[in-house]
Amino acid sequence: MFGSFEFGLPGDPRQARRPSPRLWLLGVPTTLAWAVAGWSGTLGLLDGFRLMSLNRVGSWGADTGPAVSLVLFFSISITVASSLGFAMLWGGGMSLRGMGVGFRASTLAACLGIALGSGFAIPSWTKPESIGQRLPLGGGAAEPWTDVDWIVYYEPYLVPGVAGVSALVMVMVLVRAFVTKAEADDHAQALAQTGRQVLGHVVGIEFTNIWVMGNPRFTVQVRFPTDEGERTVITTMITPPLQAPSRGSTVKVTYDPRNPDSVQVDPDPADRAAGGNLGAFLPPMF
Repeated sequence: MFGSFEFGLPGDPRQARRPSPRLWLLGVPTTLAWAVAGWSGTLGLLDGFRLMSLNRVGSWGADTGPAVSLVLFFSISITVASSLGFAMLWGGGMSLRGMGVGFRASTLAACLGIALGSGFAIPSWTKPESIGQRLPLGGGAAEPWTDVDWIVYYEPYLVPGVAGVSALVMVMVLVRAFVTKAEADDHAQALAQTGRQVLGHVVGIEFTNIWVMGNPRFTVQVRFPTDEGERTVITTMITPPLQAPSRGSTVKVTYDPRNPDSVQVDPDPADRAAGGNLGAFLPPMF
């Protein structure tokens, strides 16, 4: 009933393979900003909560001043880091594929920065009053630590460890994305150079209920001529609303003569029938 929306613009498969240099230039200060946020956050927030969990429950006492200063420093640094990360989101380009790369790259910068900052802060964590037991406030017998307490005790190593593993995973995801993008670009470039372009006719169309930055996505059944005769394929296409295909409208079809099932379908600007069925896919007003 309600359409889905994707944030981004349709990617042009003939665009350059390499992301914008701005993405990598923004990656350095973004990683450094997250490193500062990781360092100040661990010492200004996590360190205090860790002591309150492992020691006597109470206030920070004489250490309140420095801790509050680190919290303020953390607030500023995480604001800067988040802003740079948002800029990296757009640094990959104004396309679904480019924004996906930008999101992965900004996530990698955050994980790597936090791993570096929290790792650098490991020697500065405050040691608990007693290891393995919690001292009571008003005297009496000490209580042994639970399994959760031991996890909290090793928090100085767990925070950079988890962030480092997350960064490694994001590196693998980025490498896979680049390989997939390279293969898609190679296919698109080969299709553009060696493929044949003909006019086809839409014989079937279905709105996928997905909108990409205001542009509807369709599953279309297209019939087009080849050397061996007419062929019908099913593929997807994203078009502006005023160029949306309809049954019987013409489209530009670029196909591989060696593999006619490998096609790229684009709107035909000369087709006056395109966009004549707006009511079938207009998003709900309420």
